[in-house]
Amino acid sequence: MAEREATIAPKSLEDFDPQMKPKRNKLSWAYAVLASMTPILLGYDIGVMSGAAMYIKRDLKVTDVQIEILLGIINLYAPIGSYIAGRFSDWFGRRYTIVLAGAFAFIGAVLMGLSPNYAFLMFGRFFAGVAIGFFFIASVYISEVSPSYSRGFLTSLPEAFVNAGILIGYISNFGFSKLPLRYGWRVMLGIGIIPSIFLAIAVLAMPESPRWLVSKGRLGEAKKVLRKISDSKEEAQQRLTDIKEIIGIPLDCDDDIVSVTKVQGKGVWKEIFIHPTPAVRHIFIASIGIQFFQQSSGIDAVVLYSPEIFEKAGIKSDTHKLLATIAVGFMKTVFILVATFLLDRVGRRPILLISVGGLIISLLTLGISLTIIENSRTTVTWAIWLSIAAVLSYAATFSIGMGPITWVYCSEIFPLRLRSQGVSIGAVVNRVTSGVIGMTFLSLMKAITIGGVFFLFAGIASFAWVFHYIMLPETRGKTLEEIEGSFGNLWGKSKTSLTTEGVRST
Repeated sequence: MAEREATIAPKSLEDFDPQMKPKRNKLSWAYAVLASMTPILLGYDIGVMSGAAMYIKRDLKVTDVQIEILLGIINLYAPIGSYIAGRFSDWFGRRYTIVLAGAFAFIGAVLMGLSPNYAFLMFGRFFAGVAIGFFFIASVYISEVSPSYSRGFLTSLPEAFVNAGILIGYISNFGFSKLPLRYGWRVMLGIGIIPSIFLAIAVLAMPESPRWLVSKGRLGEAKKVLRKISDSKEEAQQRLTDIKEIIGIPLDCDDDIVSVTKVQGKGVWKEIFIHPTPAVRHIFIASIGIQFFQQSSGIDAVVLYSPEIFEKAGIKSDTHKLLATIAVGFMKTVFILVATFLLDRVGRRPILLISVGGLIISLLTLGISLTIIENSRTTVTWAIWLSIAAVLSYAATFSIGMGPITWVYCSEIFPLRLRSQGVSIGAVVNRVTSGVIGMTFLSLMKAITIGGVFFLFAGIASFAWVFHYIMLPETRGKTLEEIEGSFGNLWGKSKTSLTTEGVRST
C-alpha cells in the first residue's frame, strides 16, 4: 500500500490545485458510470419478459414450450453479439462497440413492440439477443479506465444497472398490466427504445479506453485520457508505463504515435486454446467456470419465471404475483449496491464464497418449502411465506457476490492482449448456459417437480463453491498488469496469493 501511495503522491503545485484533482476524480467516475448504464437494457429485457410472457401466452395462444423458447432463445443469440463485439472492440475501440450495442437494442425493442404474431416477435428477439451479447464490453471498458483502488466498485456498477433494469422491467409489467391484453405486453417491450436512444448518444461523450489507444500506438491520445482519469500526473505516467510495458513499447518512447507490432486480436485463439501458458490456462478455466456457475445455479430461472414460482407457492392473483416479483427486483437492486461498496474493502474472494454459501442455503430452503406446498392437500401458510422469503434471500445473496463479482473478475484477470476476446468467450458461456436454463425450466419443472429443480440448482451451487475456493485468487488492489502473476500454479502460488498477495497489494 505504501509503495502505491508513494508512486502516485502529488509532487507538483498543479497536483495540489483543488479545482484540478476533483475534476479528474469526477471524470473518471462519470465515464465509468456512463458506461455502466448500458447493461440496463439487458436488465430491462430480462425483467419485462418475465411478466409480459403471461400476457403473450394469453394473447397469442402459445404453449409453455413456445414461451420457454421465447424467453431463453435470446441468450443463444447473444454469443453472436459477443463474437462481433470482441472483434469490433479490438478494431474500432470499446466506445463505438457500446454505441453499436445500443443500435441493436433499439431495433430489437421496435420489432418486439410492433410484433403482430409469435414469429415476428421471435425475429425481434434476435436483435435484442445480439445486443445483449455486446454488453460485456462495458465491464472491459470500465476496468481499463478505473484506478486499481476503485476498480472493484466501478466494475461492479454494470451489474448494479442490470438489476436496476430488471426492477424497472418488473415495474413496467405492473404499470402496463391494466392496458387491454392486445396492447399491454407490446408497450412493455417497445418502451425499451427510450433508454437505448439515450445511452447510444450519451456514450459518445466518453473517451476511448487508454489501454486500447496504446495498443494502437496512439500514445498522445492515451496520455490525454490518462491525465483526465488519474488523480495526479505521477499516477497517469505510471499507468502509461505499465501499459506500454505489456504492449511491448519501449518505456523511453515519448512519441504521440508509434508503430505497434503486437496487434490485439491476432493469435488470440492460438494463445488461449492451442499453446496457452500455465497462467493463461488458469485464467481461462477460472473465467469460464465462474461464468458457467453464475447461470447454472439458477438465477435466470428465478428472474424469468418469478410469476410461475410464486404461483406454485400459492399466489394466484396476477397483481399479487407481479408485486411479489417487484420485491425480487428490489432485493436484487439493494444488495447489488451493498456489494459495490464491499468489493474494494473486503475483496472479491471472501464475498464470493459467502454469496455462494447463501445461494446453497436459499435454494435448499426453497426446494423444501415448494415440495411441502406441492404435496399438501391444504394451504400451508408458513411454507408459502418461507418460499417467498427463500426467493428473496436467493436474490439478495446472488446480488451481493455471484452477480457482480463474475463480471468484475473476468474483466480484470485477462492480459490486455487477450482481454476483449477472452471476456467475450466467457460471455458466450454465460449466455448459452442462461439460454439452456431459460428454455428448459418449465419442462424440467414438469419432469422432476419444482422442488426438484431447486434441489438440482443447490447441488450445482455446491460444486461452484468448491470451484471458486480452489481456482480464484484474490485480485483486490492489484493493477491489471500485476494480476496475471497471481495465476499459473493451481495448487501453489494461486492459493497462497489469495491471502498474502491480495492483502499485501492493498
